[in-house]
Amino acid sequence: MLVEFFLHLKSFKLPVSTREFLTLLEALEQRVVSLSLDDFYALSRMCLVKDEQHFDRFDLAFGSYFKGVDAIFDIRAEIPEEWLRKEFLRHLSDEDKKLIEALGGLDKLLETFKQRLEEQRRRHAGGKKWIGTGGTSPFGAYGYNPEGIRVGQEGGGARSAVKVWDERSFRNLDGDVELNTRNIKIALRRLRRFAREGVPEELDLDGTIEGTAKNAGWLDLRLQPERRNRVKVLLFLDVGGSMDPHVEFCEELFSAAKSEFRHLEYFYFHNCVYDYVWRDNLRRRNERFGTLELVRTYGPDWRVIFVGDAAMSPYELTQTGGSIEYTNDEPGLAWLARIFGHFRKVIWWNPEPARGWEYTRSTQMIMQALGPRMFPLTLDGIARGIDALRH
Repeated sequence: MLVEFFLHLKSFKLPVSTREFLTLLEALEQRVVSLSLDDFYALSRMCLVKDEQHFDRFDLAFGSYFKGVDAIFDIRAEIPEEWLRKEFLRHLSDEDKKLIEALGGLDKLLETFKQRLEEQRRRHAGGKKWIGTGGTSPFGAYGYNPEGIRVGQEGGGARSAVKVWDERSFRNLDGDVELNTRNIKIALRRLRRFAREGVPEELDLDGTIEGTAKNAGWLDLRLQPERRNRVKVLLFLDVGGSMDPHVEFCEELFSAAKSEFRHLEYFYFHNCVYDYVWRDNLRRRNERFGTLELVRTYGPDWRVIFVGDAAMSPYELTQTGGSIEYTNDEPGLAWLARIFGHFRKVIWWNPEPARGWEYTRSTQMIMQALGPRMFPLTLDGIARGIDALRH
């Protein structure tokens, strides 16, 4: 049954490995969790799924495979007779207690139940004999028989694992869905390198315990600096013209980046970076930042991210004075080469579908200068871009 479950997950294109599957089997063998479907769902997801973006796909696969199943248990397991009597009498009404005499009394019913446990070798649903779900068998759950024992049912079916996977709390994390701020945050979190910096004002619990123990029980309170993300990001955003249809996606990316990176500097440009960039689109004529000054200010360890469609007339990249904003002294490709050469980690996120890049001459020219580090502005493209910035 579990081998088929593993193959079912593979058919949903989940990256589950044999080693992870063996870990799941070992955990089940060691009885890490109980044998309810709720616990099996949590355990299997923990063992088999290593990336949050696959949680939703796992829920879909799990739900389609175990739909209608409410418990996984070994029907041949030894069940104490006192437990059976207690569980049985708990659900029995006065009328049922009278009807049970039709089978020869409680002792006869328990004897028949044990015999069925020994004979049954697999899960059963429906029917009138075997222990299972539905049907009219005197043993099982979710069926009807006034002279039976309920096994595996809680609260009349009002709560079960199906609520967990049907709710699909992670449905926005799948790499195939459209972008939103929450998804982008999850993807950007992969670009994290933490270190403790600043004034020691956070309690060091381990150090306090160790110091107190060495101090013969007298409290030795120790503090440590806050743990912060040390990654520094320089973000260049293309605005105006052909980027107008992508404003919403860019806003979500910008919002996510601001919340995820403590060290974030951002600047705007139009079509291509030339002599200067700006931070306020309403004041771009008056408040400018020299591109050469940025190269001198920010060290090579800063991660640089360009966001733009890279779509423009080729002369804007190759000709002096090609900018449509003003008369530039150097062509756009010269400025891009200067940036690409100074910073060690540079990527470009393009909101246009990748299938159309080969038909845009300017996009091809930027890709030749940048190398294979242009990615589509999708969750998968963001994840691949983050990997490129990390390595």
